[in-house]
Amino acid sequence: MSAPQFWSTPLRYLRWASHEKPAIFYSIVLGSLGPVCLVAIPPVRRYFGDVDPEKIPLSYPVPKGPRVIPKGFDDE
Repeated sequence: MSAPQFWSTPLRYLRWASHEKPAIFYSIVLGSLGPVCLVAIPPVRRYFGDVDPEKIPLSYPVPKGPRVIPKGFDDE
């Protein structure tokens, strides 16, 4: 029994697939770029000066001391 065409000549199979089944071929190409982008994009961003934003606070900061009541807004 012969080996599947992809494993015996992968570049020739990829060339054939790009002509005969372009939608499947290019979706696999774009899908395989996802894990590469996870590794490559953050260092490139930092190289060009893009910094990560500050963390969003998860609680409201409680002021120290007694609460200051605003003056001049009374209903008189």
